[in-house]
Amino acid sequence: MRGGSVAVVGGSIAGCAFARAAARGGAERVTVLERSPGHLEDRGVGLCVLLDRYDELVLAGHLDDGIRHHPLTTRHWVAKDPAGAPRGRVLWVQPMAMHSFHWGVLWRGLRERTPEQVEFRPGTAVTAAGGTDLDGPAWVETANGGREPYDLVVGADGHRSVVRAAVCPEARAEYAGYVAWRGSFDARLLDRLPGGAARWPEAEVITACYPGGQVVLYRIPGLTPGSTLVNWVFYAPAPDWLRTAGGTDPLGFAVGSLDAARRGELSALAERVLPPYWAGVVDLTPVERILLQPIHDLETPRRTAGRLLLAGDAATLVRPHTTSGAAKALQDACAFEDAWRAAEGWADLLPGYDRERGAAGRALVELSRRLGRAQVTGAPDWSAVDGPAMAAWWSDQLGASGGFGGLALERKPSGPAGRRRGADPAGADPRAAPRSVDRPVARSRGPFT
Repeated sequence: MRGGSVAVVGGSIAGCAFARAAARGGAERVTVLERSPGHLEDRGVGLCVLLDRYDELVLAGHLDDGIRHHPLTTRHWVAKDPAGAPRGRVLWVQPMAMHSFHWGVLWRGLRERTPEQVEFRPGTAVTAAGGTDLDGPAWVETANGGREPYDLVVGADGHRSVVRAAVCPEARAEYAGYVAWRGSFDARLLDRLPGGAARWPEAEVITACYPGGQVVLYRIPGLTPGSTLVNWVFYAPAPDWLRTAGGTDPLGFAVGSLDAARRGELSALAERVLPPYWAGVVDLTPVERILLQPIHDLETPRRTAGRLLLAGDAATLVRPHTTSGAAKALQDACAFEDAWRAAEGWADLLPGYDRERGAAGRALVELSRRLGRAQVTGAPDWSAVDGPAMAAWWSDQLGASGGFGGLALERKPSGPAGRRRGADPAGADPRAAPRSVDRPVARSRGPFT
């Protein structure tokens, strides 16, 4: 199928990935409509992609080693030690190969790899979309009052998607009953802690558990090449003041919007429930680099209607426990490109995409709910578990899905099997930047101290 016009509503990770997929599939005109007037690099949260998912996406041409990332090799589960060990008592050392990313670095890499014929229109807020009749065109309305027709409209506009309101207006985000504090800061500040950065090898992900929550800590690349940030996500019960300040709003409180008193509550919580070193890591974070995100779930009964299609968080919003947010959006784009290449017309394209990604998205939502119950709202007695018990507990959470980090792609990408680090993957954009990966990292040796 060649030709046609595509509007992508939303220009973040999912939007850039879908614009590239549509252009590579053969669309004649691709327009990305992004409500933000500027660049999006300042979204400083970290994210991870499991190595298996990363390799699939590299072979599919949707990622490459030129986008800076930080290698992670193990996940250390710890809890506060009654004896006061700074890093806590080790519950389990879990092998887990991942690459971590800075959201802004990943977005910028995807944006730079978008084919030149894609038109980006920042500062264009879409207020409505339509086109549920497959026999007629789709359309979008913008804040300036104009209506523009397209052959296909992709909703990559997140959990408050305007396009989703047209595809399945009954779908609503559901509050999970707890929150995630998030923060990041320059990793050089770790030297201020007792023992400094040496207490925390760079390839370790730390999950520090306590009754009612946990904090996950890992390093990510900074916006400046060669720099490194500490990134953390602190799951906790909702503070009392949140219930009267929009506690059910998925947007929560953005970076820079928290005052010193609320920042103090977070520091007090960290000191009370976390091993001293990890409480100190949280406390190093400047208040202007902290945000609060109420946790929500969202699943949709369908991803397409007529000439409308949903992508990324507009289609499914999963809790961060699954480590699948970015991979999910990129896999959606991969499935969309495959469906485009196999289709003879719009009537083939949309159902093919919906079949593959609809079931996968709903399975991820259910897995994220199980992980949230097992790790936060219904967590075990951490003082009574050890490595074998933790391994069995983890297996019970995953069940038969095997979906942690995102389900494996159903497609079989062309090209040689295995990882092709630094190679141009089959179907990759020849304009991709050269390989540039953060420096090698130290591996953990010996017990916690």
